[in-house]
Amino acid sequence: MSSSFRAPPLPSYSEIDLVALLQAFWKQKKLIMLTAASFGIAAAAYAFLVTPEYQVSSVLRPVAINELDALNRSEVYKLPPGDALIKVGASLESYETRLGFFRANQDLFKKFERPGRSLEQSFDEFNRDALKLVLPDPKKADLLSAFIGLELNYSSNVDGVHILNSFVRYAIDAERQNIAADLKVIVNNRLAELEGKIEAARASYQTGKAARIATLEEADNIKRAQLQDELRALRLQLKTGRTDRIALLTEAISIAKNLNIQKPTTPSALGEAGRVGDSSIMRTEINNQQIPLYFMGVETLEAERSALQRRKVDDFTEGRIAQIARELDLLKSNREIEVLRQRQNEDLFLQGIEPLRAEVARLRNLGNLDISNMKLVTIDRQALEPLAPIKPKRTLVIVLGLLFGGVVGLLIALVRYVFYNSCAGDKGIPALVSPPKSKSLNAESVA
Repeated sequence: MSSSFRAPPLPSYSEIDLVALLQAFWKQKKLIMLTAASFGIAAAAYAFLVTPEYQVSSVLRPVAINELDALNRSEVYKLPPGDALIKVGASLESYETRLGFFRANQDLFKKFERPGRSLEQSFDEFNRDALKLVLPDPKKADLLSAFIGLELNYSSNVDGVHILNSFVRYAIDAERQNIAADLKVIVNNRLAELEGKIEAARASYQTGKAARIATLEEADNIKRAQLQDELRALRLQLKTGRTDRIALLTEAISIAKNLNIQKPTTPSALGEAGRVGDSSIMRTEINNQQIPLYFMGVETLEAERSALQRRKVDDFTEGRIAQIARELDLLKSNREIEVLRQRQNEDLFLQGIEPLRAEVARLRNLGNLDISNMKLVTIDRQALEPLAPIKPKRTLVIVLGLLFGGVVGLLIALVRYVFYNSCAGDKGIPALVSPPKSKSLNAESVA
């Protein structure tokens, strides 16, 4: 049996008809153009009515080395050109310097004053929004690329060129005054230090002399005590050794008597003493072992013991004792101490006085160094009147206004077209979304 049936249509999907969309935009071109023109007019009004903002800048670079040679040769205040540039940059960035310039030139900042604001509040607005310090790339840290830039943004009713150039000169003068003040303080401190050293030199000498004498005496006393301790220890060691030797000899005498050894002999000779033979035989004995003491015989051992028992002093048996006696005799008088105590004109022995006095004279001559005309930085570029404002960029604003208005007009046209298409169906404007043709599926099954 066979049967046929028609499958249900597949789900439809939406696809955008670009031709219909473009036709819809074309039909509403007046609306789009009117919207773009409206935004363009608004942008042009903003561009021409808003207060223009200008920008000026100044660039500072390091000075030549010879400009700071007099200061650096003073050996008191070292200021390489790079450090001088950094100091001036820090002064330009300093809140205190900027506030001081603001207070000293209030007539230049009348435009920044507002009713109900204090002087500091008006300055804070200027400092936060108008001034900007420009620094070089830290990856290119060399003297050729070193610079410090300062930018000032201002409106057309402010004399920004005069403000920026005056502020740069003010900051340089302020830093120059700081350097002069630092130099004066350093020189005065050094002078006070040197004069104090000169005044303390004599007292220091006396203290050093007394300390030297005390040190020498203490060292002699310590050395003397150590030598006496060593002498007593050596004598005790020798006495103990003599007593031990007597005891050892006594024991060896007892053994020799038991063996009937009266004269010095050897173990081999002692073993062959009872043999009968030619007495004229000469024997040579090689033995690497120490022969016991009792083989020396009773006579020899008793003689040595008697001599040891009669001995009263053992000093002659140790050479170190004579050396100790010599060293103790030398310690009875210290010639260096005697010379120190017999000095008459002790000023001749003061150390470091002449260099200190020469340094005092040199530092006092630094008072003639003129810092007021010293050049710290080079003004590579002064602020000049700008040719055009940086804000607003009128052409860009108008073009962006027209583009934005065109986009808004297209969106309005699209919304109107979709709304009209959903309400009117297929009437009027061509359909924005056209459904695809449905497909049928035929299938046969054979049972």
